[in-house]
Amino acid sequence: MRKPKQTKTYCRRIYQRLVDEKQFAGGESTIRLAVSQIKERIPKSFIPLEFDPGEALQIDWGEATTYIDGVKTKLNLFCARLCYSCAIFVMAFKHQNEESFLEGQQKAFEFFGGIPHKVIFDNAKVAVKEGFGQYAKVQNRYKVFSAHYAFQPIFCNVASGNEKGLVENLVGFSRRNFLVPVPRVNELSELNKLLYSKCLKYQQHLIQGREENVGLRLRQEASYFYSLPKYKFDTSKTSTAKASEFSTVRFDKNNYSVPASLIGRELTIKAYGNNIDILNKAELVVSYDRIYGRGGETKYMLEHYMPLLERKPRSVFNAKPVRQSIQKDLLKWGMTFPNANRDTVKLLRLCLDYGTDRIISIKNQIPHTVNPTIDLVRSYLDGPVENSTLPRDMDIQVDAVDLSSYDEKFGMVVSS
Repeated sequence: MRKPKQTKTYCRRIYQRLVDEKQFAGGESTIRLAVSQIKERIPKSFIPLEFDPGEALQIDWGEATTYIDGVKTKLNLFCARLCYSCAIFVMAFKHQNEESFLEGQQKAFEFFGGIPHKVIFDNAKVAVKEGFGQYAKVQNRYKVFSAHYAFQPIFCNVASGNEKGLVENLVGFSRRNFLVPVPRVNELSELNKLLYSKCLKYQQHLIQGREENVGLRLRQEASYFYSLPKYKFDTSKTSTAKASEFSTVRFDKNNYSVPASLIGRELTIKAYGNNIDILNKAELVVSYDRIYGRGGETKYMLEHYMPLLERKPRSVFNAKPVRQSIQKDLLKWGMTFPNANRDTVKLLRLCLDYGTDRIISIKNQIPHTVNPTIDLVRSYLDGPVENSTLPRDMDIQVDAVDLSSYDEKFGMVVSS
């Protein structure tokens, strides 16, 4: 097992002091070996811990595997557990970055309905600038976050998982009980809904040695929490970018499409743990699943390019937004229309308005011997008009009128 960086730094500091103060002539590896041997001779001992209601929350990260849209994907589990009630919160993220770290805690506070007085965590770089344990210096953003929610961050000593044993156990528990068999979902938000429901169900759990279940103890400690602030902390990583001539904005080496009408404008990008929001003058334009990786990937939305395609229909069969959004057999079908380019653009518009699945079902209904046209496709969309005549009880009643006085006044001859 690889040693924690803090342990290596500690051994190096001992070595440097021996060289400076005692003129030690040996190597640093000798000191590391000696420290390791001394630690092995010291018997491990732990003190049982007990917490008051609302006093503390333990948080940690774990890893898990799932299938998202058929692709095997490694995910990071943000795990949180209250020390008094043992209520749990688990949420999956694509990456262990600062945005995910802050968002995970924010979602946990909202799930529990309040904020504990302390949050216990290890010495990860997302929270600690330097040092460890009681000597840790908090990262500036985490310091602001903790001040906003009024809790005190507490950091464990090096290699002291026992100091947050409740959440250490939760990491393994959630993998074994929530993610076996390995879930198959269409998107990450679907998995997080599943985890949320599992955490709610866990509140019915009765922990050995206790008379009340987890949910009852959570309700008992709820009155001890700090109240959630009126305004949520913005956990996103925010930047600005100008929409390019290809109607995309760039963030973290990847590109995301925006409506063509915004080309040349400076837009705001808010990157959260799992998603990206793009705003124009504080108004949300579009949201995406966040792309992680080496960069160079682009996510397109077909509707962003429809005004351009309607003006430049000759590009339709080679346009990337079209090829990434529409099935190949539907594009091949568009080539058989009388005016292939323009009719295919109209077909794409119908796909956006009525859904691709419905247009494909119409394609399958039209006989192969019939030459398709846009009007023909629209006729299948419109369908027959049902109940085109007014019901009898809704017919307009016309009362008879006596016109004899009118005839008499103007000398009209009344036929007998």
